[in-house]
Amino acid sequence: MDAVAVERTEIASASPEPEPETTSERSAAAGWVYHLGVNSIGHQFCHLRYLLLRGNCLFMYKRDPHDNPTAILPIRKGLITHTLMLQDLGRRKLTAGTGTGDLYVLAFYNRLDGAKKGEIACATPAEVRKWYDAFHQAKHQAEYDLTSGTGRHRRLNTDDEINLEVRRPRVRRYAQHGLQKLVKIGKGPEMLLRQASKIGNNNVLSANIDDETGDALEAHDWRCVRTINGIRIFEDAANSKGGKGILLKSVGVVNASVDSVFEMVFSLDKRSRYDWDILTGDLELLEAKDGHCDIVYGKYEPKYLSWWNSKIDFVFSRQWFQGQDGNYTILQIPTTHKKKPSKSGYQRKKINPSIWEIGKLASLGHVAKCLVTQMVEVQPSFWDRWKGSQLEKFEKSIPFSLLCQVACLREYFAANPALMSESPSAIMQPKLLVPSSVNSDAEDQDTNDEFYDAIAIAEDEDSDDDNDDFADADADKGGKVKLKNVSWAIASLALKRSKASVADIELSGASPPVLIDWSQLNGSLRQAKSEQDSNCWSSPSGDGFMIRGKTYLTDRSKIAGGDPLLKLVAVDWLKAEHRIDAVALNPKCLVQTVAGKKIPFILVVNLQIPASPNYSLVAYYVSERPVNKESLLGRFVEGPDVFRDSRFKLIPSIVEGYWMVKRAVGTKACLLGKAVTCRYLLQDNFLEIDVDIGSSSVARSIISLVLGYITGIVVDLAILIEGKDEKELPEYILGTVRLNRVRLDSAVPL
Repeated sequence: MDAVAVERTEIASASPEPEPETTSERSAAAGWVYHLGVNSIGHQFCHLRYLLLRGNCLFMYKRDPHDNPTAILPIRKGLITHTLMLQDLGRRKLTAGTGTGDLYVLAFYNRLDGAKKGEIACATPAEVRKWYDAFHQAKHQAEYDLTSGTGRHRRLNTDDEINLEVRRPRVRRYAQHGLQKLVKIGKGPEMLLRQASKIGNNNVLSANIDDETGDALEAHDWRCVRTINGIRIFEDAANSKGGKGILLKSVGVVNASVDSVFEMVFSLDKRSRYDWDILTGDLELLEAKDGHCDIVYGKYEPKYLSWWNSKIDFVFSRQWFQGQDGNYTILQIPTTHKKKPSKSGYQRKKINPSIWEIGKLASLGHVAKCLVTQMVEVQPSFWDRWKGSQLEKFEKSIPFSLLCQVACLREYFAANPALMSESPSAIMQPKLLVPSSVNSDAEDQDTNDEFYDAIAIAEDEDSDDDNDDFADADADKGGKVKLKNVSWAIASLALKRSKASVADIELSGASPPVLIDWSQLNGSLRQAKSEQDSNCWSSPSGDGFMIRGKTYLTDRSKIAGGDPLLKLVAVDWLKAEHRIDAVALNPKCLVQTVAGKKIPFILVVNLQIPASPNYSLVAYYVSERPVNKESLLGRFVEGPDVFRDSRFKLIPSIVEGYWMVKRAVGTKACLLGKAVTCRYLLQDNFLEIDVDIGSSSVARSIISLVLGYITGIVVDLAILIEGKDEKELPEYILGTVRLNRVRLDSAVPL
């Protein structure tokens, strides 16, 4: 499988993300990459290449085109088309010769031709996210060009395609030598771990990142109970339902980037962990389940912490996620593994369930800052004793040592100033890319090959790698401090629009409301009769969700959501061996009934849940009046997929359930079209949105965790269309649904 390892990258355009339906302005991303792959006989090759992405055109160079813009031509070029699919595969270990290191992988493939695929492996998850956004924007531009007829490139003919299986005969001498050579000169995978991407803070790629605060109200009551080494220790005093213990958390500011802190927390390198980790410094990888989850074994001699006489060991799983805002969450859950049964001389302990949350803070100068939170669950009986007369014993316990890790991290980075800068010293020096200065007519050239053909074919091994000498460079820094004023927003509920005023704008006033017999609209999941009811649904108010207010563009203020515009009338809970698409076309679907066909407009949201079997949660939202085609909802319904992907937003909120599931799901609004693959079906009086959760490994990991606790979870979901212009604000809730402790075995076969 072909791969590209990104070492240094740089964004050349910093203009706001264009609305595809209004402009065709092209942005550019460029940088040095490692082109990795496997040839036909299974040997690896590795080349240092310069990659340039402009608009939906991709160019690859052997040398930096800025050195001689007129003479250095691309060795490979291709188009990013509307059939491009992207998937974040997470963390993967790359080993070849003497070089070993962990990279973060972004896979791409053609949804119409599975043979066309490749991978990009980056130094950090943040780089993956930024390249993902760059490719995603290029795909959207291609979609817009295709639908509007403004495409600047003719469509690829099948005769023009390059056969991906064709390999040049002499490529095998790069199998081991290429990577070994890179390791020797300091450009191998282990160096990539210490490099930061030159994809800077760019508005093009961050236009969809919202405030760091949550978008649903949470029921925590955190109270500071102690300060240790400058780190605050909090107790959750709220009587949260569904919890198994008392929640404690430590919070501190670390002078380092979120990527640096994440790498340190997730690292298995004993030498670096011994410098700050007093409990889990000695870790051994047992199994990498996927790119976002692994199982590790640790051991500890408790002569410094505990009153126990015996050595202790433990096994726990680690799952990590990175949100669209760039913040990290790491879940640590005790587990067992067949490779490490209990052994003589050690007392097997269940390490306390805990979560790391690493969030960005505004940086000053070259020093990055992040807010690090370590949340730990402890048994109520132990905490009551420790909080009372046995506090000195708590300071020798495992939960205490876990909470102290935040202070240890802060001191570790303070003692290593080289790790504190926003962008560590670079190996290479990519120059600022001026689109007009490098092959200005490259985009107008006849580019027939697709994106996959451009980078997924083994390169000519006659080319040398003498272009490996680069000087250090500093990245351009940019950032925008976003104002957080949720408390003010809550006090300003008068700024929100009423349901009637929203309906007057979004729905057509030319037609009178249609009388609907709600009793004829039923799904397989029954409606709740009370809050304590189980395996059912209800439609909560939108007041528990925070959405963009009228003045959001100037002060980032948010308001309570209010009543939904559309009425939730039914929910289907379905299962099948394969993914369930186009539910609305099924003859037994509510949409196809006599009553359903009389409804002016139905929005069908199909959440496709990957499991064995596959599940689909289908919610039906209806309107008694037709949609106003000139409104935001009308443009969403009738518009192209690129517009829908950039606007369709979901806000989750676990109302009741295990605290670790709550933290993993979060309360942050998510643009579904950017996080997962969404497919749209518009026919007659309905629009169906199929949300493929399985298209993202991150979403798959989170949903698998949720399914493990689903019978004890009450979850609220709100859907809305994101408002980006002043005339589209304040936002409004399109629809809500509450799922009360749903049982998997109650799903109806389809």
